[in-house]
Amino acid sequence: MSGAIIFIQKDLQITEVQQEILVGSLSFVSILGSFAGGRTSDAIGRKWTIGLAAIVFQMGAAIMTYSPNFLMLMIGRLLAGIGIGFGVMIAPVYIAEISPTASRGSFTSFPEICINIGILLGYVSNYAFSGLSEHLSWRVMLGVGILPSFFIGCAIFVIPESPRWLVMQKRVDEARSVLHKTCNSAAEAEERLADIEEAAGTSNMAKHEEKGVWQELLHPSAALRGMMITGFGIQCFQQISGIDASVYYSPTIFRDAGIGSDSKVLVATVAVGFTKTMFILVAIFLVDRLGRKPLLYISTIGMTVCLFGLALSLVLLKDDLVPSKFGIFVAIFAVCGNVAFFSVGLGPICWVLSSEIFPLKVRAQASAVGAVGNRVCSGLIAMTFLSLTKAISVAGTFFIFSAIAALSVVFVRFFVPETKGKSLEEIENMFHGGKAWQGSEVEIGDVEHLVTWENKFSINQDALGYIREAHQQK
Repeated sequence: MSGAIIFIQKDLQITEVQQEILVGSLSFVSILGSFAGGRTSDAIGRKWTIGLAAIVFQMGAAIMTYSPNFLMLMIGRLLAGIGIGFGVMIAPVYIAEISPTASRGSFTSFPEICINIGILLGYVSNYAFSGLSEHLSWRVMLGVGILPSFFIGCAIFVIPESPRWLVMQKRVDEARSVLHKTCNSAAEAEERLADIEEAAGTSNMAKHEEKGVWQELLHPSAALRGMMITGFGIQCFQQISGIDASVYYSPTIFRDAGIGSDSKVLVATVAVGFTKTMFILVAIFLVDRLGRKPLLYISTIGMTVCLFGLALSLVLLKDDLVPSKFGIFVAIFAVCGNVAFFSVGLGPICWVLSSEIFPLKVRAQASAVGAVGNRVCSGLIAMTFLSLTKAISVAGTFFIFSAIAALSVVFVRFFVPETKGKSLEEIENMFHGGKAWQGSEVEIGDVEHLVTWENKFSINQDALGYIREAHQQK
């Protein structure tokens, strides 16, 4: 949409407010798709919910492609948003439930990578079709979005259903067949099936506890309140620091910097998408090595500097205090730097923290509420950016984003704990002010650690036995 909006504005003569509504409505409507997707995936299955998401999105993309006016364009955009909401909700659930145990961690990191690849492909398609007429270019840019969802629609006839959903529907033999295809051995398949059956047996109990969970979230203890401040705060800072403004409105930013040609503007946006995609790979490599908090410091401090540098360069360009080519270079470099620092830390780690800090009983509901807050903030930024730039200029808007990013550094310092290498019990214990965790749950890492020492101890015992025997023979 970031590139298509240039030609939509020229072809349909829409106002700035209409542009904001068109861009920002996606985030709000996707919330409805996510909420509906939860019920749909339980009713018709995970893979058919993926198929439904593809169909809804195809309808939305088709309507947008052939829209004769702004009203029809909005109807298509809203349908596309609902389809995206379905997809955002069901993709990680399906991946987690279908993946082999040994590969689940790497597989569940794919959505974040693929989202950034999708953004990059969107920028590339904008540039590729920018040479067409104003009436045709934006329609093709939006129309090619049908292709990925078409492939997904075809894939549902090949991919298996989630074994967990099949067990919940009492289709155990089908679940066993799927597990035998996706697990490394028959023994692992049977072990996973037993775990799934046990978990499915407690689902009714979980439903009865749901009311108590929401009461606990609405009236939290001191420890849970601290977790909610951390989880919801990091979700909100992720969006109010203006990342969606950089992604959705990068053409507007580059035009304000002095790039006149549409094709050159779109080339610059491709650089933004490429940078964002490359640096998300850096984050996935470092998050379990360097830690969450150091990456958040690097991310938020870097974003603060880049956002301030972008705003300053735009001011200097307006007043002709720097050469135009140098100012344009600084603006492009600052936008790319901003998305790079975002992808290194604040982008992916906010989701990691949300899945780590909450207790098991409230984890799903608390994470869902945090995600809704994230989408609401995203929609607010997208729907107010153009009005804000008109009121205080693009430079003034990014000075505000820079100040918010600086506040996020303070938030990370005082409200975000380091969770790297800690068990879930240890993380919860930090929020309880050092009170020892009373329980019998043991993390997989702890088990591996104990097994390693037990093996070493066994080897040492064997060695001592051989020494005693040799000594006696001597």
